[in-house]
Amino acid sequence: MLRKALVLLFFLCFSVASVAQIGFFLQSDKKRDKIPFKLVNNLSIVQIEINGTPLSFILDTGVKSTILFSLEEADSLQLRNTTPVMLQGLGAGGAVEALRSLNNKVKVGSAIDNDHDLYIIFDSTLNFSPRMGIPVHGILGNEFFQNFIVKINYAAEVITVYNPKKYSLKPCKKCEDLPINFVGGKPYISLQVESKNAMEEVTLLVDSGSSDVMWLFDKADFIKESPPNYFKDFLGLGLSGNIFGKRTRIPRLSVGSFNLNEVNTSFPEEEAILKARNYEERDGSVGGGFLSRFTVTFDYTNKIVRFKKNRKFKEPFNYNMSGITLEHEGLELVKEERQASVNTNRMNQNESLTVNSISITTEVHFSLVPKYVVADVREGSPAAIAGVIKGDEVLTINGKPCYQYKLYELIEIFSSDEGKKISLEIKRGDYINKFKFNLKSVF
Repeated sequence: MLRKALVLLFFLCFSVASVAQIGFFLQSDKKRDKIPFKLVNNLSIVQIEINGTPLSFILDTGVKSTILFSLEEADSLQLRNTTPVMLQGLGAGGAVEALRSLNNKVKVGSAIDNDHDLYIIFDSTLNFSPRMGIPVHGILGNEFFQNFIVKINYAAEVITVYNPKKYSLKPCKKCEDLPINFVGGKPYISLQVESKNAMEEVTLLVDSGSSDVMWLFDKADFIKESPPNYFKDFLGLGLSGNIFGKRTRIPRLSVGSFNLNEVNTSFPEEEAILKARNYEERDGSVGGGFLSRFTVTFDYTNKIVRFKKNRKFKEPFNYNMSGITLEHEGLELVKEERQASVNTNRMNQNESLTVNSISITTEVHFSLVPKYVVADVREGSPAAIAGVIKGDEVLTINGKPCYQYKLYELIEIFSSDEGKKISLEIKRGDYINKFKFNLKSVF
């Protein structure tokens, strides 16, 4: 009898373990689910729920786990089973303090994980929202991809997740399928880059959490000093601090039979990547500026990533030619005067003729609008030469109030055609000044 009980207990435990869902799965055993996202600065911003609290996260294949920050905007979030840990990321700083939280319920569209681990960082300086212009609460890592086939349609701004038990990739003549190599839970692919009129193979991390086109670590074959073919710039914000480096263009980047020409490429400073670079064979990474030119399908189970060109494939590679890095710094109150006209009808003295008249009144409206501040100015750039400095508040651009733009729309203006005239109205202290310059390419 005891033996039968033990056998029954084992059977029950095995049955529960065999049907338990590990990681993300589609509810109701659906075949697929479509999840809209917002593409901002080449980054995919998705809406998720953590323990019932709605939040905005960057979809990031460059990290393994889910990372949460900007907690002041998510103070209603309930965190479970926390323990202190240290995290090391890109940037010249050291490891940052964090909490590891277990047994969380995370929902992305119809995809759900009932036992999800996440990391919480409380460092207030690590805040992507000001540079994005929209609330960003964290990073959804590539654990989201492990149980699905995930297609990211950057042109339509839609992510489709497929149940691999009910769907498989079909042959595609207009696509390039590349093998994925996983190291430390992160996806790597091999591409061809042109240097000194020769093509060479590079191993690159697929990093959808980077807005740049491509990073390379070895600059010997690409950076020239006489004359300089690069400029120094702010490359981004990492978990361990700001990342600076050099930007240039390389002649060609090949994805199988697809060729991209005159490709913007960044070379981060060594101290910014040294502590976080734990894979010696890695030569760099490709980010959202590269991925957004394709519809990209990840099949982690079969270790394949598929690239299909979209309408942005042939667009030239632009960059911020003004030299200004803007950020959103809260809200401010503005007063707007609007004229309103009212048609009135009245009879003349003989009451035989209707006279139409228009009454014009001025209405005063107060509203809270975004405040945009210069976070950095690149040395020697058109804006720096014109006199723009860090800390300036930008009020108007080419005569239009800046608050009527999204932050990424302002960045697009600064990244438009060379020679474009830019006129800025800037508040510095108690004074308002005007600055004018033309966008100028460094290359």
